[in-house]
Amino acid sequence: MDHSPTDLSNVRRPIAQAHGLPNAHYTDAAVFEEEKHALLFDTWSGLAVAADVPDIGDAVPLSFLGMPLLMVRDRQGTLRVFQNICRHRGMILVSEPRKIEGAIRCPYHSWCYSTDGELVSTPHVGGPGQNKHDGIDRALLGLIEVRSHIWMGVVWINVSGTAPAFEDANAELLKRWAEFDKPIFHGGADSCFQLDVNCNWKLAVENYCESYHLPWVHPGLNSYSRLEDHYHIEEKGLFAGQGTHVYRQLKGENGDVFPDFEGLSDTWDTAAEYITAFPNVLLGVHRDHTFAIILEPQGPEKTREHVHLFYTTPDTDDALRQKNAQQWKEVFVEDVFVVEGMQRGRHAVSFDGGRFSPAMDGPTHLFHDWVAGRLNARRQMDQAAE
Repeated sequence: MDHSPTDLSNVRRPIAQAHGLPNAHYTDAAVFEEEKHALLFDTWSGLAVAADVPDIGDAVPLSFLGMPLLMVRDRQGTLRVFQNICRHRGMILVSEPRKIEGAIRCPYHSWCYSTDGELVSTPHVGGPGQNKHDGIDRALLGLIEVRSHIWMGVVWINVSGTAPAFEDANAELLKRWAEFDKPIFHGGADSCFQLDVNCNWKLAVENYCESYHLPWVHPGLNSYSRLEDHYHIEEKGLFAGQGTHVYRQLKGENGDVFPDFEGLSDTWDTAAEYITAFPNVLLGVHRDHTFAIILEPQGPEKTREHVHLFYTTPDTDDALRQKNAQQWKEVFVEDVFVVEGMQRGRHAVSFDGGRFSPAMDGPTHLFHDWVAGRLNARRQMDQAAE
């Protein structure tokens, strides 16, 4: 396949004239690699949830686009993300989730690191029985930390280290949802699940952003939250999604509901919003719970969706919580055949990226425009560096 840069000029046109991204952006390994850097490493991407390491010493190894990472709760209770490699010979440090009781010890030559990343021990580095050497400055050889930030229960990372501070990069979204800037509590084991989907991760974003598909793909949801009850959410270059004016609280058999967030304005009595924080985190907020779907790209045509539900209190009714998780899972599973069908469609060689409904596809077009804009900027930067 030709690996010259794809032509994105049609993508950046006004929505009535624009085409979607070319097929290669969903099928080609070289384009996937280009997007990995421009869209995911250079921005604030979702990695996991803070609830994965709730206690001091908890450590969870993760892979993010092939990069081995380690999420740790240090002795001060701060969540940190490191590259999961020893600074000596690049050995993987932690292979399974576990509690770090003392130090993080490399299984190869026993170099040891504290949970805040400091290199604290280098046995025999200067020869048998000599644990120091002038050529090995421990202060310079701590674990490589990845910038991280926690918001809405999600651990966000900036691999390149070049993005603006999270609060600046996402200022408009933080302002929009300022009323939800309160403690939230992960629902536990029955409030998280994964979906393995045979599609490029961007298709999951594109589908989530719009409500146009509701009548046909989600007839149950559409029966009470109709297409005409929805509105677009569009913040150019930042985020896109949709909201509904008729959120209906889930009720238990005895009429119980989840507790509301404190101090919400009347808008949220009936409204709910569903936004993609570019690039890969799908978020939903309601008066009584939130959710986050972290899209883990696993190649040009495979994505793992990590779904997590959060509540206003750590103590929620077991049956109601399980019912809520099951209800959302049914909705998200309904989307699978659509995104997988679009993925197969991207192998039709004459497909030109498709067109957008100017009335209904605004949020999806906004995402395509963001992708194209970031790729163009990265290409110009790479050219200037040559």
